[in-house]
Amino acid sequence: FDEGWVYLWTNKNAKNYRLLKVNLADPAEDRWVTVIPERDYPLEGAIPIGGKLIAFFMRDVQHRIEVMDPDGRFLYPVEMPYQGTANLVYGRKEDRDCYLVFDSYEKPAESYHYDLDANRLSFYRRDEVPAELDQFTSRQLFYPSRDGTRVPLTLIHRKGLELNGDNPVLLYGYGGFNYALMPAFSVNRIALLEKGFIWAVANLRGGNEYGESWHEQGMLLNKQNVFDDFIAAAEFLIAEGYTNPGKIAINGGSNGGLLVGACLTQRPELFGAAVASMGVLDMLRYHKFTCGWGWMPEYGDPDREEQFRNLLAYSPLHNVKAGVKYPATLITTADH
Repeated sequence: FDEGWVYLWTNKNAKNYRLLKVNLADPAEDRWVTVIPERDYPLEGAIPIGGKLIAFFMRDVQHRIEVMDPDGRFLYPVEMPYQGTANLVYGRKEDRDCYLVFDSYEKPAESYHYDLDANRLSFYRRDEVPAELDQFTSRQLFYPSRDGTRVPLTLIHRKGLELNGDNPVLLYGYGGFNYALMPAFSVNRIALLEKGFIWAVANLRGGNEYGESWHEQGMLLNKQNVFDDFIAAAEFLIAEGYTNPGKIAINGGSNGGLLVGACLTQRPELFGAAVASMGVLDMLRYHKFTCGWGWMPEYGDPDREEQFRNLLAYSPLHNVKAGVKYPATLITTADH
C-alpha cells in the first residue's frame, strides 16, 4: 500500500477477521499494527483507494460498506441501494473514485460509480433481463431452530402474496464449509417466481454468515444442527401460513445435496419433493473417492469411532428405510 508497508487481512486470533498493517522491514508479529480490529460480525476485506480504505463487512446476510482513513478511523458509510451483495470491480489506490457492483435476489448485478470525496453513489449500468422484475419482492425473516438459535430466512416472491397455506415453495440451503449464501440474482429463480413459487433461502449454521463460530456450530459432531435448521425453516413456513408439506420442494448441491438427503430421510413427511444435486450421500465412504479425503476436517473421519457413529446417524444412504413414503426425489450427479 505504501513504501515498505502492506495490509494484512487475517483470521489469526480473529475468527471474524481483522486488518493489520505490516512493515516489511520489521515484520515480526509483535510489530503488527491493528488497522481494523475484529468485530462481532465478519470483515470481508478492505481496499485502499484515494488515500482511504473501503471496508466490506457482512452483517445479517448483507454487506455493509464503510469508508475509513488509512489507519482505520471511521469516516462515513456507503449506503447500500438495497439488501444485497457488494463487490469492488475497479479502483486504484491513487483514484478518487471507483466502481461497485451490487447483486440482489430481485435484480441482476448493477454497476454504480462511487465518488469517495463526495460520498456519492450513482447508478451506472446493469444487464437487461427479459422479465418484469418490478413484480417481485424479497424480505428477510428470522426463525428459531430446534435449539432456539435464530436463523435468517429470505423469501423471494411475487408482490401481493396471499398467505393461504397453499403456495408452492422451493426451500434452498447449503450449510457448510464456511460458505455464506449471500443475495445473488438467478434467471432460473425468476422462471419459478413467474409460476407463483416462493423461493426461500435459509442461512444455516455451517456457513460463514456470522463468522467462524457459525461455521463451527454446523461441522463435525455439530452437523445435525444444520439439518435441524433446515427442517425448522420448513416448519416455520407451514406454521406462518405460507405453505403446507405437500407444496415444499427442497434443493441443494454438493454439501447442500447431503443436506437434502439427510432431511428427506429424517423428516420425509415434511416435504413434497426433493432434488439432491451432486450430494455427498455415503458418509461412511465419502473420503475414499476423488477429493473426499479433503472434506474430513468438515465432516469427520469415518475411521474414528466417535466420528463414525456421528456420520452413521445422518448418512442418507444408511438411513433409507423400507416401507417409508418418501417425497418425490430426483438425484443428479456426475463422475467427479
